[in-house]
Amino acid sequence: MKNLIKFGLIVSSLVVASCTFDDVEDRPVIAATDAPTIIAPEGGTYELDFNTPNAQVERFVWTDANFNGDVAINYELQMDNEGGDFSNPQILGSTVGQNQMAVTTSAFNGAAISLGATPFSPTNFDVRLRAYISDGFEDLFSTPVTITVVPYTTEAPKLAVPGNHQGWDPPTAPLLEASAFGETDYEGYVWLDGEYKFLAPDDSGNFAWGNTDWGDDGTFTGVLVETDEANCDATEAGHYYVKANTGTLTYSAVKYDWGLIGDATPGGWDSDQNMTYNNDGTWSITVDLTVGEIKFRANDDWAWNYGDDGADGSLNDGGANIAISAAGNYTVVLDLSTPRAYTYSVTLN
Repeated sequence: MKNLIKFGLIVSSLVVASCTFDDVEDRPVIAATDAPTIIAPEGGTYELDFNTPNAQVERFVWTDANFNGDVAINYELQMDNEGGDFSNPQILGSTVGQNQMAVTTSAFNGAAISLGATPFSPTNFDVRLRAYISDGFEDLFSTPVTITVVPYTTEAPKLAVPGNHQGWDPPTAPLLEASAFGETDYEGYVWLDGEYKFLAPDDSGNFAWGNTDWGDDGTFTGVLVETDEANCDATEAGHYYVKANTGTLTYSAVKYDWGLIGDATPGGWDSDQNMTYNNDGTWSITVDLTVGEIKFRANDDWAWNYGDDGADGSLNDGGANIAISAAGNYTVVLDLSTPRAYTYSVTLN
């Protein structure tokens, strides 16, 4: 009886082993076999609208990739410049096991700008699909389709100020910046020396003669005109706070010299310590300071002064006093070179 039981167990084991071996032999080998194909769109031009960042611009549709088995397939939609090698593509989106994907305005725009496209100018891109399972398995890629995208920017617009001060060379002219995207109120600090004009960029953001430019209407009362204009004129060379509004067609230029004031300075709150202009949009001074506070003041008057509301090195018009926590000899720099982003530094020597 015992021998019969042993024989039965052996036979059962062989049957189980045989089934297991057969399952392994019959199981398909996972391998990258057929790449997906993008079937829609076949191309197209997409002029993006900044007013609808979440709107669907296009829906990409493709055929299944084949990895020779019942596995979950990941799909990644990639974009590169036309003719690029996709070594560093922008990702428009990803999905698992699906055959389509919607792409929004913001996704297209972010990818296009990251790939170096010029806002408001058409640029060609290649889009392809990557199909993959996991690390260790070969990826599959579709043949790219070429599309045209016209991206946008919501950065504040800028004006150039070419003139005598820099040889009337638009590409190297100092810039003014508006308060926000879509606004026409430009400002900035510019070293002026005689005549100058205001010049808008072209659609690609380049400053060159032939673009729209503005000058004085001939009365020199701060009125801008586009045709039959005279050059604006700064009669005295110096560092000016310049404003221009291409909507209201007005402009102004006020010359400023800057000083350091406060109870941490040798003159206290009664007199400024004159700063020196450095020909690069910055003013500086090396001075002995005590524990106390300082501010920056223009033309020895409180009508125009800068402080720092956040104690973060960024200047605010009429902002909070700047604290000096230790006495010593300091180099203080007032940086007005970047319009609407004025900064300063206080460095112990």
